[in-house]
Parts: sequence; structure tokens; C-alpha cells
Amino acid sequence: MERSSVLKPVKLVLSFTLLCLLAISQGFEPAACQSSQPERHWSSPPHAGPQLSDRERHLFNDNWLFCQGDPSGSGDRLSYKALESRIKATGSEFTRAQAGAAALDTSRSSKLPAAVGNSSLLQADLSATGYALSNYVDSSWRRLTLPHDWAVEGRFGKNLDGPTGRLKFSGPVWYRKHFRVEKNDSGKKIYLDFDGAMSYSAVWLNGHLLGGWPYGYSSFELDLTPFVKYGQENVIAVRLESPAESSRWYPGAGIYRNVWLSKCGPVHVAHWGTFVRTPEVSREKARVTLTVDLLNEAAANCLVSVKTDVHVLKADGTAGSAIASVSSDNVSLNGHSRRSLLQTVQIDKPLLWDTKSPQMYLAVTNVERKGRQSGGIRTPDRSGKTTPVLNKQATSVLDSYETPFGIRTIKFDPARGFLLNGELVRLNGVCDHHDLGALGSALNVSALSRQLSILKEMGCNAIRTSHNPPAPELLDLCDRMGIVVMDESFDCWVAAKRPGDYHLLFPDWHEKDLRAQIRRDRNHPCVVLWSIGNEIEETSNQTGNVIGSGLAAIVHQEDTSRPVTAACCSTESGYNGFQNVVDVFGYNYKPHEYVRFHKAHPNIALFGSETASCVTSRGAYFFPVSSKMSESEFDFQMNSYDLEYPEWATSPDMEFKGQDEAGCVAGEFVWTGFDYLGEPTPYYDDMKTMPMFTDQQLKAPYEKELRDGGEILPVSFFRKRAERNRQNLAAVTQLLLRYSGSGRLQKRSLLSLSSQMAP
Repeated sequence: MERSSVLKPVKLVLSFTLLCLLAISQGFEPAACQSSQPERHWSSPPHAGPQLSDRERHLFNDNWLFCQGDPSGSGDRLSYKALESRIKATGSEFTRAQAGAAALDTSRSSKLPAAVGNSSLLQADLSATGYALSNYVDSSWRRLTLPHDWAVEGRFGKNLDGPTGRLKFSGPVWYRKHFRVEKNDSGKKIYLDFDGAMSYSAVWLNGHLLGGWPYGYSSFELDLTPFVKYGQENVIAVRLESPAESSRWYPGAGIYRNVWLSKCGPVHVAHWGTFVRTPEVSREKARVTLTVDLLNEAAANCLVSVKTDVHVLKADGTAGSAIASVSSDNVSLNGHSRRSLLQTVQIDKPLLWDTKSPQMYLAVTNVERKGRQSGGIRTPDRSGKTTPVLNKQATSVLDSYETPFGIRTIKFDPARGFLLNGELVRLNGVCDHHDLGALGSALNVSALSRQLSILKEMGCNAIRTSHNPPAPELLDLCDRMGIVVMDESFDCWVAAKRPGDYHLLFPDWHEKDLRAQIRRDRNHPCVVLWSIGNEIEETSNQTGNVIGSGLAAIVHQEDTSRPVTAACCSTESGYNGFQNVVDVFGYNYKPHEYVRFHKAHPNIALFGSETASCVTSRGAYFFPVSSKMSESEFDFQMNSYDLEYPEWATSPDMEFKGQDEAGCVAGEFVWTGFDYLGEPTPYYDDMKTMPMFTDQQLKAPYEKELRDGGEILPVSFFRKRAERNRQNLAAVTQLLLRYSGSGRLQKRSLLSLSSQMAP
């Protein structure tokens, strides 16, 4: 058993090598080597036809320049505290005073403080740095393509924070990009959209501070229009600075999600300005309502028509012909104003979205204006005189906005569980952090798709976005693959979990962050729950009831079609009044409370928002078997019998027992779907005691290391074991060469070699 465990990594590598060689010898290419086309995702929605308006949206990821650190002598002048008043002006449309307001002050640029537009003041502020100025010479900076996580490129440090993976992610960094906006774009609105930047971002265009957003998981938009140089070079500069001890897991660092450049006319649909709901759904027909938020950022009043066509989206993401339409005529828009309108359309025999057949639709909203114009020149009469054809009505499309959506109903029944389209669906869910393991946090759609495909294949049908708003692409994939989502917002409120975490931002930014998250994600049929927090300390007392009620009210103002929940680790949260704050109650690691909770609150739906959390190493099996973690560590691995768990967690069997006894639990979200960087339970610290070894030959050096230095650094073990594996692999490579002869292996030889390598 000991020999088998030690040789397992070598055998896995060799087995894969042998399989590949065997496949090649038979004329097949290994699946791992086959090329594949990248999957299309809907963050840039599929067009239903020719682009008729001025709206454009382009991926803006290429040719960025990167530099770590601020220039010497800049001091704190560029810190969030120094720029806070200007940055806090960003996102004013997400505060209650602006939400649903009928008019803007002047235009989107009015959201910026007046001082921002003062060039001389900006130059004085930045005279010691220069990084934000367009004429700064950045030729020595590193050139790269976004998304980018600079922290995962660094070295592991023994003295760095264990919970965040011993990788440095804090400190200031800068990104710059040179680009042109053509002269013929003059008169258009130009926007820059960030899907996520970690964190405390501040953004300049040509030396002018546009704004920023401190929460690194939020998506946000900035208006470039006031400071764009048309027909010339423009320079974007972005400063980020994540505080130390600001996360309980590895957060990543940098502009780690996509960036987009958007253009549209002054009369257009607002950012995230459509909301599709399906209040009445049956197999025969569905009533679909669409709220459209319109902006007129020009000075002149205008009269427009708003027409929405609904298309079925095909499996390849292309849109079919329109199957339903609705039009709102003579919509009056005053200059510098905002207006919302409601449209309703009926879909006959709708194709419903569910976990087995996730059918998507596309709503295309056109904002049109009719006007008089010449219809051409008549043929000359006998005298040779020509006259124009006048007063012919012509329609111009001012904006065209596309919204993918699905038709479905959801309900959490306190006695039965989760109902999708009236059918009971058990939530076989997992919690997932946003990073991609060794790839870091930089968005990779292929890696995300791979993870979701593996989870789906093993029976998973639900994802919890622990503990923050996800990348838009994750929701796109879940829409397409039929995976429901618990969309989470915060890991803390006012009470801190770590010195530099979100509690510093909560008072000023929670409303903006929460409203922005809901408006961005509310058209995804996969989203079935809005979570206002994870393991929030305040939920154990009356403070949580007050703050939680305020957050739930924000969610209900933005979206009444989905329930509010929270992931609660405090038993008291289920009985102190907080259970009435949320629409659906989630318990973390409390299977023994399910029966009691349901008996006390028979009208409140219940689910396991975080469950199990076994600490195991995949494929590591050792004897003796024990349920105690301290007796289950071998070679810095944990036994894979699913018996060991931290003091706050439970075994899977305990969770199953609790759900079976209650009979009403809607399902669960297991911790976790995929492993992630950080929170390395039980290896938060270096080893202070001698662990158990399956290879006694390796034990002696570590006894000396512990005796001399007082601790063992696990990485040294893996370094030594890797060296032994390399030696073994070198010897096996010589055998492979001998067996291969001319370079082409025969099946019989491979089988013979495989039998020699068996344990």
C-alpha cells in the first residue's frame, strides 16, 4: 500500500503516456491533443440581422501596457482615499435618488465632479506621477492582452498570507492603452465597460479622471465622450490597488475580466437598460413583459418609436426569424432625459428553459425616428424641368439593443422544494470561487466551460457564485447548459472578517454594487436566487435584521421575480427574526437544524446553502482510516474517504440524513465544486509537528528540518518527491525508447511494458 501510494503520481503520468502512444500506434490522435474551436458566448449578443444603428460593442483586450508600482514621489496622492470624492460620483444611477428618475441633470458626464473637467487642476494633482497623462513615455512597460491576473504570475512566499494562497496580490499596479477613435464617430457616445478589475480602480482618459469602482467583482461603465480626441490617439490609464488582508481566499489581481468599448447615438437604450420577465407561462402560451430604459443625452427633444422583435435562438447562438413583435409609438423624450416604458408580447407554444432543454430567445429592441426627406428626382418633363419628390416618410434607427432571455417559471415551495416550470427539481448544487485554480483568476471561457461540463456530467445542476458577483460569461454558459444559479453579492457587511475587506466599502457602495449586479444579471434565466451575503456576522443579532431588510428591499425594488436569500452559518439566524428578512432561508452546515426549522417556520422555504466541506485529496487512500483530520494526513495529503471535515462542517452522510429527515429541503450547494487557490484547510500554517509518511526514506530529512528550524514547509516535500519522480520517469523513458524500436510502438510491446510497470 505504501509503495502504491508513493508511485501513484509516476504511474498516472506513465499510464497516460502509454495510452497516448498506443493510440498513435493505431492511427488515432489522443483527445487531449485534438484541436477544438472556442465556444461562442453571449456577452456580445448574437445579431438577429444587419446592424442598422450606430451601436457597436468591441472587445477591448489587446495591446495593453502594464507596470507594477507607483512612480517614486507620488506618495498617497493617487490612493483611493485621495480620489474618493471623485470616484464615488461613478454609478450615481444606482442610488435610490437616481433609480427610476425621470431626468438627468445634463448628460452622463454630469455625474463627474466639476473639478474633474478642470485640466489645470488634474495636471497639478498628477505632476509627480505622470502615469495618467497621455504624453507619458510608456515604451518600457510590458505589453499584454487582457484578461490578466498579475498575482498568479508571482512567486509563492513563505511569509505571505496562507489563506490567500501565499501569493502577493496587494499593492498598486497600472495599465495603459493607446487607441484611436475615428472622426466619423464624432457625435456618438463612447463608453468603456469593465466586467471586473481587482480592485479600487481609478480610470483616466487623456489625463482626465473619469471615475472608478472599488469593489473588484463589480462590472461598471464609464463615459469617455467628454474627453475623447476624435481622429487622434487617445490614452486610457487604469490604476488598481488591492489592500493587504482584503480577502479570505485568493482574489486574483489586475484587469482579470473582459473590457469592452461601446459606441451609440445620443438617443439610446441605457446600460443594462432592458428587463425581460415572464409572469404568465404555460405550454400553450407565455406573456412576456419588457421594460426598456431610454436615454436622450442630446439637448433637443425627440419623438421616437420603440419596436421589439422576439427571435428563437438556435443551438449555435444565431437568431431565427422574428416570431412576435410589439411596438410603442410616439414616445416623447425631452433633452437630457431618461424614460422607461413597458412592452408586452405573447409567445404561442413557447419553448421553455429548463435544466434538460435550456431554450433561449432574443429580444431585439429598435429605437426609431420618423422624419421627412426627399424621395429622389422625378424624370424631367418636356420642358426639361426636374422636381424632387418631397414629404416622403423615412425611418432612421437610432439604436438597436439585443437581450437574450429564457421563458420559465420558478417557485420555492416550503413543503416540496424548488419548482422549475411547475416540476420539482432538486438542487444538486456546488459552491465555486471565481478563480480557475493554477490558471489564476483571469477569465478563460474554455476553462469555465470545461468545469461546468464536468460538473454537469456528474449530476450537478446548480452553481452558487461564492461569494461575489460572477463573470458575465459564467452566467452565459449556465444559460446555455441548463444550470441554475444562486447569484451572491457580499462576504461581509459592516462587521469585518479581515482588516482590508468589503466592510470598508459597505457604507458607501453596497447599494451601487447590489443594484448594478441585479441589473446586469436579471435577464439570465439561469439566475433563480439573489443572495445578499455569506456567513454575515450581523445575522446572529438584530443588526442583521435591520441591514438585511434594507438589502432585501433593494433587491425587491430591482426585481420581484426572484426570491432573496442569504447563506447563514449562525443557528440563531433561523429564529431571531432574520428568517423573515429573506424569502428563502439558507443554512450553512446545519443539517441537524432542518427538521426544527421547518417545524418552527412551515411557511419558509429552506435549502442547504453550503454543505459537507470534506477535506480530502483526490485519489489518496491510506490506512488506517480515521475520521480525525490529525490522523488522516499522509505525505501532506488527506485521505479520500470523505470522513474528515473541519470543526464547522459535516460529512456528506450527515447532510443526506438531515435532508431525508426533513423532507422539505430544496437541495444543497456542496463546498466546493472545484478546488481553488487559498483557504488551504488544514494547511494554513507550516507544519509544526511531524506528519505521517508512507515513504519512510523521506521521513529522516524532515525530522532534521523540524528539529533545526521548528517547522516543515510542505513545498520542500513536494520538491524532493518531484525529483525522485523525475529520476523514475527518466529510467522509464529509456525503456520506452528501447521498446519503440524505429519510433513506432507495437500494441504487444506496450502491453508487455505496462505489465512490467504494474505494482
